[in-house]
Amino acid sequence: MMTIRLQIIVVVLMILSFVFIINLVRKKQIELKYALMWLIVGGIVLVMDCVPKLMDVLAAQLGIASPVNMLFFLGFCFSLVIIFILTIVVSRLSVRIKNLAQEIALYEKDE
Repeated sequence: MMTIRLQIIVVVLMILSFVFIINLVRKKQIELKYALMWLIVGGIVLVMDCVPKLMDVLAAQLGIASPVNMLFFLGFCFSLVIIFILTIVVSRLSVRIKNLAQEIALYEKDE
């Protein structure tokens, strides 16, 4: 069971994280589609922090022995999703770079 002090610390850290992420979007240092992913996760963390019994109920419904195990499982799943999305982005960028390099080579050959 989380103490109220720890819950307050988590809420403050999440609010600071939200401000930081929104500031990165505002400065165009991160794209909105990637920032939304982190903001959604932050929102879920806030809900779980404010309603700690929710994790107990979800763990019981899914047949997971301990809420802590469920937390690690959700973190693992989130990490896999992030890795998969970033792999797709890197693959697309790699193809675009190859195509651009080939176009530049053709332009230089014609000159």
